[in-house]
Amino acid sequence: MTDADAAKRRLIEIVKVRSFSAGGETKLVSGRSTNFYFNMKPSMLHPESAHLIATLTLEALRGARAEYIGGLEIGAVPLATAVAVLSHAQGRPLGAFFVRKQAKEHGAKKLVEGLAPGESLEGRRVAILEDVTTTGGSAMKAIEAAKAEGASIVRVVTVVDRLEGAAEAFKAAGIPFAALLTVADFR
Repeated sequence: MTDADAAKRRLIEIVKVRSFSAGGETKLVSGRSTNFYFNMKPSMLHPESAHLIATLTLEALRGARAEYIGGLEIGAVPLATAVAVLSHAQGRPLGAFFVRKQAKEHGAKKLVEGLAPGESLEGRRVAILEDVTTTGGSAMKAIEAAKAEGASIVRVVTVVDRLEGAAEAFKAAGIPFAALLTVADFR
């Protein structure tokens, strides 16, 4: 068994305890209803699983030559932070950003946040991160915002793919997609 296999197995154990529930009816962001739900915040903010997610995400980004990572608030914020910190520790630093669901009405009024003055996504290779993917709609909003800033999207990485159409949507858009885990890991 590889280190990545062991990390994935341990991540599944943590997510089952901290972030997965079955039974009952829950409405998803996509508008669909489900009888199983992932609330990934307790896992993304847990020290061990945050490290595992960051480790597996960097592995999923190998070969993409990404320069920045980010995604739609709020799910992508802890992901991008953990991955950025670990990327620095591993000597291959990635900048991080997040996309607001709507631009603030005060201050800088930005949709894309986290970039320093003079820093831009223009011409940069960007990977979009997501906690849970259903249809890919949330990631597509982040993709559109990053592209509007001049970024080239090199990959989408999700922690959990619910296997409900996201992979097909990204393929149709010509964007490589990787899931650290899928719903099949929890059945």
